Amino acid sequence: MTGAAAGRPRIPRQRGDPDPDRPPEPGDPDSDPARRPGGPEPSRQPGEPELSRWRGRATDPDADRSRAEDATPEAVARLRVRSRVLLGRLLRPHRRRLALAVALLLAQNAAAMAGPYLVMLGIDRGIGPLRSGDAGPLVAVAAAFAVATGTEYAARRAFLSVAARIGQAVLLDLRGRVYGHFLRLDVGFHERYTSGRMVSRLTSDLESIAELVDGGIDKLVMAALSVLTVAGILLWLDLPLAAATLLAFPFLFGLSRWFARASAGAYRRTREAVALVIVHFVESLRGIRVVQAYRREPRNQLIFGAVNDGYRQASLSAFRLIAVYSPGIRLIGNLTAALVLAYGGVRVLGGRTEVGVLAAFLLYLRRFFEPMEELSQFYNALQSATAALEKLAGVLDERPAVAEPARPVPLPTVPRPGTVTFHGVHFGYRPDEPILAGLELTVPAGQTVALIGPTGAGKSTIAKLLARFHDPSAGTVSLDGIDLRDLADAELRRAVVLVTQETHLFSGSVAENIRFGRPDADDAAVAAAARAIGAHEFIAALPDGYATDVRRRGNRLSAGQRQLVAFARAFLADPRVLILDEATSSLDVPTERLVQRALHTVLRDRTALVIAHRLSTVEIADRVLVLDGGRIVEDGPPAELAAAGGRYAELHRRWRDSLI
Repeated sequence: MTGAAAGRPRIPRQRGDPDPDRPPEPGDPDSDPARRPGGPEPSRQPGEPELSRWRGRATDPDADRSRAEDATPEAVARLRVRSRVLLGRLLRPHRRRLALAVALLLAQNAAAMAGPYLVMLGIDRGIGPLRSGDAGPLVAVAAAFAVATGTEYAARRAFLSVAARIGQAVLLDLRGRVYGHFLRLDVGFHERYTSGRMVSRLTSDLESIAELVDGGIDKLVMAALSVLTVAGILLWLDLPLAAATLLAFPFLFGLSRWFARASAGAYRRTREAVALVIVHFVESLRGIRVVQAYRREPRNQLIFGAVNDGYRQASLSAFRLIAVYSPGIRLIGNLTAALVLAYGGVRVLGGRTEVGVLAAFLLYLRRFFEPMEELSQFYNALQSATAALEKLAGVLDERPAVAEPARPVPLPTVPRPGTVTFHGVHFGYRPDEPILAGLELTVPAGQTVALIGPTGAGKSTIAKLLARFHDPSAGTVSLDGIDLRDLADAELRRAVVLVTQETHLFSGSVAENIRFGRPDADDAAVAAAARAIGAHEFIAALPDGYATDVRRRGNRLSAGQRQLVAFARAFLADPRVLILDEATSSLDVPTERLVQRALHTVLRDRTALVIAHRLSTVEIADRVLVLDGGRIVEDGPPAELAAAGGRYAELHRRWRDSLI
């Protein structure tokens, strides 16, 4: 991974980890550096494992990467262009405030630049008359200096206020764009893209931009203005002295050019390294039960130490660049000031330059190099924010594989809605591993179809295609004669509801979680849905009834209770098609019997696909499809298939024997 460096702690290899000494196998994606998302990786110490493989041997090295993590030169160049476009879009609504901020910066810079010039006038035009008793010129210069100082203060204060408003508005807009885009991306993207990387995009990357907005951008702009303004003033004050300072420019340009190029890559590696830290942290805590159950804590600590050390080394690389650049600027500035002082002194003694001009020149020279040195202190914030903006632009550049249709087609109004058709459907999660090959299936409206078969037979894949979490690579999936790809997302979600065994409840009340199926439903409708599904009794027994807070991920409820709430949510949504994907697998026997009775109510006059290993759930179906290898090998009513002596009959016999 980017940011990995030699010399970090070695992680002892365990079962399931890659063998670092094993030569690459033919066809192994990791054996070809050009096929890695970031190109050739940094060299590692012999025996050091790749951090990208801490979860075992990955079948797809690009599985958890988006366009934001693509580090090829072409991708980096594209992300830079995208980040500039994104910045332009973010700033476009604030053009008037930006113009005001620029005007205030110019006023502040002009007031600041007036100081050394007024010092020159005070020395050359005020001291002479003062010896004759005329203090007027010196008082006038002092008054002008006070006005300039007051103007600089007022402009600075106003600029900070305007800049803060612009910065916070931009951050608000950017957070909303990234979060909204993550919500719109397809389920396939979220299944392969680690949640830790999403957290990194919304936290550390946005914080880097916020740090620049809050404390660095005004200094960067002022430094650039000061350098340009001072350069012009020096040429105007004394051309020979200005020519002497030009001797420092080749060194200054070369040092700045080197720092800009080296730091860009260094801070990009830092962004990737901190993302790795967050990824491992989030994954470890999300799976804390498994970590503790398998005594994985020491192992995870070692892994975290390695990725944390990678972040440290990436950060140190960036700071080493600053350690060269900042003192280098100061050294060049001091040597230039010494040269100007020596040469200017000779010119003053020869009467070719006034003392005030030399004093002003030295003061301006100081104002020329001080911003350059400050620039190195804030350049890390600029580069870090630039790298973060590139990452965010990469996320926003990610296009959903399941796209909203440009011209949606409404579902037709038919007497019995809910006819589902799979016509010539081909699909595989990977191009070289097809799951379905030419599937033909029609489910009439109102029919309950049970899908059974071994793991990997394609049952859940059919459910996901019908819910349009994925699109088929060939063929069509249609509802009431309309291709799902032609339906607006909102209409499709109203028409097709999927209930899985991984029931997710959101923080909030039980009623709010049931109302998730139909946000405009009143309390009576919510209670009616709970009664229909058989959940009313346990909800009423909770401390606050329907107002009881289920807490994070519904941890206050048992697995069976969470599943009943999910059924009530689906019943309230009242879809044309209901998909139950192992939805009763987490229920105990008493709860399952309760749900079996409720399912007769839920599924009545509604098209339903039921995926289950428990044949007690299959018994309620009108029709059973037995799948194997993505093909339908048996199709018919449960009673007929049980008497036919095929695969379903064997499964049915084993199930009945298990009940004895």
